Amino acid sequence: MRKGVKGAIVGSVFAVMIGGAGYGAYNIVTALKGDGGGVDVGEPAPVRRSGPPSGDEVRETSAAFFAAWSQGDATEAASYTDNAAMAEPLLASYGRSAHITGLKITPGTASGATVPFTVSATVSYEGKSKPLSYSSSLRVVRGVSTGRALVDWQPSVVHPQLQNMNDTLVTGESPAPPIEAVDRDGKVLTKEKYPSLGPILDELRQKYGDTAGGTPAIELSVHHGDESADTPLLTLAEGRAGKLRTTLSASAQAAAETAVKKYAESSVVAVKASTGEVLAVANHRQDGFNAAFLGKLAPGSTMKIITAATLIDNGITTANGPAPCPADAMWEGQTFHNLKNMRPDEDATLAQSFARSCNTAFIKYVDDLKTESLTEEAQRRFGLGRDDWKTGIPSFDGSVPASGGPDKAANLIGQGQVQMSPLNMASVTATAMTGTFRQPVIVPQSLDGRELAHAQGLSADTVRQLRTMMNRTATVGTAAPAMSGLRGKIGAKTGSAEVDGQAKSNSWFTGYRDDVAAAAMTQEGGHGGDAAGPIVAAVLRAAG
Repeated sequence: MRKGVKGAIVGSVFAVMIGGAGYGAYNIVTALKGDGGGVDVGEPAPVRRSGPPSGDEVRETSAAFFAAWSQGDATEAASYTDNAAMAEPLLASYGRSAHITGLKITPGTASGATVPFTVSATVSYEGKSKPLSYSSSLRVVRGVSTGRALVDWQPSVVHPQLQNMNDTLVTGESPAPPIEAVDRDGKVLTKEKYPSLGPILDELRQKYGDTAGGTPAIELSVHHGDESADTPLLTLAEGRAGKLRTTLSASAQAAAETAVKKYAESSVVAVKASTGEVLAVANHRQDGFNAAFLGKLAPGSTMKIITAATLIDNGITTANGPAPCPADAMWEGQTFHNLKNMRPDEDATLAQSFARSCNTAFIKYVDDLKTESLTEEAQRRFGLGRDDWKTGIPSFDGSVPASGGPDKAANLIGQGQVQMSPLNMASVTATAMTGTFRQPVIVPQSLDGRELAHAQGLSADTVRQLRTMMNRTATVGTAAPAMSGLRGKIGAKTGSAEVDGQAKSNSWFTGYRDDVAAAAMTQEGGHGGDAAGPIVAAVLRAAG
């Protein structure tokens, strides 16, 4: 529970600013009395309407909703939505738990059924007050059962930072004191300078704020129903920030932020291979989700790093051993293909098939592996899929289940039931580089003494072969265009993962340069080298 949250201050002055978007001609009182919400006794029942709401209906419904909301009548306002049961508690909390008063709503010009609007109000708590202003929008839809024009209920109508149905606005003493997060060299990290770090800094504050030496602030925040850290929106009274040291590198973070902005729905992570320290984490996503740490998506052919290690460690083949690349391969009724226009090569070695990212070369060995072989390799040697990573903030540890049927083969090429995040694949690359699994961390272990995950790691011979294959991929294989110009000891692996319902595959890329390993994912980015590759290369160039 949030500290210091008290009861509502009720009885404020509310108003809707009428005049924009043709609202001046509409009688708000008529709307509130039920024009569209009920019928006077003795009048014939109105014809149930169908089809998209008309312009008049959009204006009338939104105006009625605005008027009721601005007057603090949550029940009435909710009645103009298509989900009154969910809308009423959130609208009521606006005055009660958020302590927002003096609400004024100014509608903008409607675009079809969408009505933009601006909000101005005051947030007051224990003698502290600050003005609040923001913009949002709503959409008017046709009620399925009633035919009424209704507001399509989304929490974001109330505030754009409310993204989930269980999110609420709360004003009070912050659940954790603010922090001043600094990078490995003492440089201050702020969400204003590094926008991707916003949710991450919120998580760090929630976990370490009480021990970093600060004092709480008075804030208006989004309280998330999924137990993730609160998102501060407005500070009424500053707390004292405690200093928190992270493993991040400001220069690498800046490069990561710039790189992901070039591709929608992109995420990247870079780690110091010799220590597991996270140097950079960035996301460019509409939903603000930290997919870099929490994403659960098929990693495509970047998974072939683990598959190649499995083949080597189980004595099935070697980097210079056979791995024929036929045009297609079948396993338990499913046919697997290579990238379009890939020339078959029945005499290929594992290193050659790896560098070309030949799917069929790996599928052909499925019969030689036990169902659990890939899972055991991932868990025992790469530290994946055991749900025991403690990075300092919430993270996903990867999943490589022991699958039967066609998925046994699909898992080998990073499809099927395999799920990874960019953090997982950066760690995989670091393990392949060094032979030692070092659980990634974003704050030093010494900060709280938490127990880190351990794994067996790889033999020196397996590491030598993996580095040879990854170097070949980065210099003459599918990763060469993206890695071009990078000096030092380099290696990489591309991946593209097909996802049902998507027009383009997800782009994956992981690589290393000297002591830095990085991995990126771009949803619907195409081939690995098309989008994720340039992101990784940019981060390696800055961090190496």
